[in-house]
Amino acid sequence: MDPLSLKSLLLLLPLLGCCVGQGILPQGPVAALVGGNVTLKPLISYPPTVITWTFNGPNGVATFIDGTVTVEDAYTGRASLNSTDGSLTLSALKLGDSGDYIVNVITTRARFGETKLQVVEPVSDVIIKSNVPDAIEYNSTVILTCSAKGTSLSFKWINGSAPIVFDSTRITEIKTNSSSVLTIKNVLRTDLVGPIYCTASNSLTTKTTTTPFNLTVYYGPDDVTITPAKPPKFVQAGSTFNLTCSASSLPPASFTWYCNGTMIGTSSSVLTLDMIKAQGYMKAADYTCRAENPKSKRNVASPAVSFAIMEGISSVKIIGPTGVLIADNSTANLSCQATGGTVGDIDWLKDGKPLGPSSPRVVFAADESSILISPLQKDDNGRFTCRVSNDVSSKEADYNMQVVYGPEQPTITAKKLVEVNQRVELTCSAPSVPPANYTWKLNGTATTTTAAVFIITSAAYKDTGTYTCEARNIITGKTTTTSHNLSVRGEGTLDGLSDGAIAGIVIAVIIAVAVVVVGVWYYCRQKVPPTVPIIVFPMIHLCSPEEHPDGSSWFPAKYRPSVPLSAVCLSGNAI
Repeated sequence: MDPLSLKSLLLLLPLLGCCVGQGILPQGPVAALVGGNVTLKPLISYPPTVITWTFNGPNGVATFIDGTVTVEDAYTGRASLNSTDGSLTLSALKLGDSGDYIVNVITTRARFGETKLQVVEPVSDVIIKSNVPDAIEYNSTVILTCSAKGTSLSFKWINGSAPIVFDSTRITEIKTNSSSVLTIKNVLRTDLVGPIYCTASNSLTTKTTTTPFNLTVYYGPDDVTITPAKPPKFVQAGSTFNLTCSASSLPPASFTWYCNGTMIGTSSSVLTLDMIKAQGYMKAADYTCRAENPKSKRNVASPAVSFAIMEGISSVKIIGPTGVLIADNSTANLSCQATGGTVGDIDWLKDGKPLGPSSPRVVFAADESSILISPLQKDDNGRFTCRVSNDVSSKEADYNMQVVYGPEQPTITAKKLVEVNQRVELTCSAPSVPPANYTWKLNGTATTTTAAVFIITSAAYKDTGTYTCEARNIITGKTTTTSHNLSVRGEGTLDGLSDGAIAGIVIAVIIAVAVVVVGVWYYCRQKVPPTVPIIVFPMIHLCSPEEHPDGSSWFPAKYRPSVPLSAVCLSGNAI
C-alpha cells in the first residue's frame, strides 16, 4: 500500500471505530519507567485483518495490512506489533514516549481504543537542605527543602515516626515538580525533635532520604529554680547547706547569683555558705539566680529564697558546788554557760524531766542561765541538765548533784519464826547518802557483823531473841536503829498446824477420854455393891514449864508445843 493510501486509511479507521465500537484498550494512564518496556494490548476476540497504532493523533507507530507489519521509521528497533492479538510493544522508553496511543482494529468489524502512556523517571537522590545550620526557639524561621530526581514526584515529611502536620500559618509546604519546601516560623524545640525524613515518590518508585536530617533548636532557659525552694529561716554556719540553681536550656545555661539585688561573684550553679560568708552576708536576705543561654542570650531570673546564717552553739557546761552538800543545811547554785553562737533558749531538766519553779526552794535567774536551790533536800539528788538552743543548734550539759542525808529510820526484812538448822538472813536498809554503815546487836549485846545483812548459817534455840540494827552516816554523824524479834522452833514444828491448834486438839482428846472414863465409872457404881473398892481416876491439869522443862516428856515431837506453852500433866487423885 502506498503511503498516501496508508495515511488515508489511518484517518478513516478512527472514524469507523467511533461509529462501530470503542474501549478495546485498558483505561490509562499506563505507567512505565524510562529505559523500560511496555506492551499495549487491545481486547479483541478474533484475529485482526487490519491494525493501526498512532501516537498523539495521526502520528503513525505501526500497522498491519494485507498480512504485512509496518513500523514507522521513528520507532524502528523500539516498536513491535503482534499481528495475532494486535498488541504493541515499545522498548527503550523515553520521556517523549508519554502521550495518547490509539489503536484501530478490523476483525469482523471495526474496533477502536485509546489509552495514555506515562513514562516516568525513577526517583533518586532525595536530599534535605536547611536555610540555617541551627535555630533558636521562638526566634528562627527554618526552611527545609526536600529535592529529588524523577518525574511526577510527590513528597512526604516525617518527624521521628509521625508525619509533619501543616497548619497553613506557622508550618507550611510549597510543592514543585522536583521539590517540597517546608517552612516553620518561630520554630519550637518540639518541631524538629527528629530525626527528620523526606520521602519522594511517583507512581512506580519511592525513595527516602538515606541519612536522617537533624537540626538543633536552641532553647531556654526555662523553669529557672533554686533548690531548696523553701529553706529554713536560719541556716547554721559551717554546715553543708547550699543553694543550687537549675534551668532547662540548650546549650546549658550559665548562672549568676544575687543577694538583695547585688551580684555575688560566682558563676557556679551551686552557691555555698562559704561563698556567702566571703561576701559578708549573714543577716536575713533574698537570694536569686539568673540563668542565661549563651547562644540565644536570653536571660531569666529565678524566684527568690530567703534565709539568714546563724552560728550554732559550740559547747555548754554547768558550774556547780564542789564541796559536801548536806540536806537541810546547804544551798546550791548551778550556772549554765555556753560558748559560740547566739543563745536562744535555756531549759533545765532534772533526771530527764523539765525543771520548773514548782517549789519556793528553787529560784531561776531572769535569763534562766542559773538556778539557786536553798535549802537542799534529799530529793535534790540526781542529774541536772542544762539545754541551750537557738534556731540552728542545741547543746546540753549535765551536773550530778549529791546531797548528803540520813540515815532515815531503817527497816529489817526477815522471818519472825524459823526452825532449828535453817539458814536465816536479816537484811537492814536505811535511806542514806552516802550509804550508811551497819552494826548489829542481839538482845542488847554487840555482834561482830558490820554489814547490812546479818546471816545465821544454821539456826539454834540460842539464836532466839531481839536483833537490833544500827545505821550510821559517817558524814552527818547521825545514827538510827530498829529491832526485830526472831524465834527459833523445833524441827518440823512449822510444817503442819500451828502450835495453838495442835494444843487444842490434844486437850480435846484428853477431855473426851476423861468423859468416857467418868461415864463408865458412874455405870459401874450403879451396878456394883458398896463393898467394891473405889477406883482412883487420874485428874488432868496444866503443868508449868518447871514440871516439864523441855516440854517433851510425853508430847510427840511433831505435836510438841514450843516453850513457854504450858504442858498438860496427869496426877492421880481419888474421886
